[in-house]
Amino acid sequence: MNDVHDVIDGQLRTALAQLLDGLPPRKATAAVERLIANYRGKTPTEAPVLRDRADVVAYAAYRMPATFAAVSAALGALADRLDGWAPADHVDVGGGTGAATWATAATWDDAAPEGGVTRATTVLDWAAPALDLGRELAASSGSPALRAAEWRRRSLRSSGEPLPAADLVTVSYVLGELEPEDRRAVTDSAAGAGRAVVIVEPGTPDGYLRIREARETLTAAGLRVLAPCPHSGQCPIVPGEDWCHFAARVPRSSLHRQVKGGSLAYEDEKFAYVAAVRPELVPGTPAASRVVRRPVLRKGQVLLDLCTADEELRRTTVTKRHGADYKAARNTDWGDAWPPG
Repeated sequence: MNDVHDVIDGQLRTALAQLLDGLPPRKATAAVERLIANYRGKTPTEAPVLRDRADVVAYAAYRMPATFAAVSAALGALADRLDGWAPADHVDVGGGTGAATWATAATWDDAAPEGGVTRATTVLDWAAPALDLGRELAASSGSPALRAAEWRRRSLRSSGEPLPAADLVTVSYVLGELEPEDRRAVTDSAAGAGRAVVIVEPGTPDGYLRIREARETLTAAGLRVLAPCPHSGQCPIVPGEDWCHFAARVPRSSLHRQVKGGSLAYEDEKFAYVAAVRPELVPGTPAASRVVRRPVLRKGQVLLDLCTADEELRRTTVTKRHGADYKAARNTDWGDAWPPG
């Protein structure tokens, strides 16, 4: 991660800690437990998940760091495959309190030329309390794009209203809250509006299936997948037997430890994602292959499970006799491109 990412991450955590100062711990814990039940189960679309400020503060403190980490990882994987391209504008669909907008700032604000035009950012969500808190949090950041963001209320149910066109469209942790018809409508709209589209879901079997469906929609609309897949063809994973997902390390806040009763200072946020671009508008090429499991380190060798450009899953063994590749393999992590560079 770059220095800008660490600065933005620190600013977000500071702002979240200040929010919790005014919220009774029991109320925060109760709100988080209800939200976790919604997150793990099926959420109806008749009403927003976030009902009032207490819900929103609890959600933001509990979920924003993890969502920020997962979306940052997905955007970073996309940025690695681009030839110096950076989005001039960004639409965050179902953005809530704005975790994906913070992740976008952390990924690309350092790429903006000094004195250049601030990236235009629009956050769309149907929960007014979430938008209000997102605006409040963004005002405390050091990012000009975040501070200037527009927070606009909009239903995500299928209405036929197109999304505003943008260089980057993000849809993070949203599809699981929607019925199938609305889910397809959101993905179709994102495919039509974005030069680059990044969709992130929880790293569960169901989350992977939603990403798989979204990926098929994006490629059918003419977009090219740049990450995590090294190809835009059929996913080689057999649904029901396995699923594609990755992990982002997240330091635990006091609220995390209070709710979960965990002793570790961190947790791993599991997520699934797809990042695709319109190839005629955004320059970039996918990796030759992607590490889809934690590498297995043995004496003198590293075992890498790869998704390859020829639409296959393959295990490769890198040994000391491979020289520089062996050293690189020992430093390679789950989700990284292979070979590095």
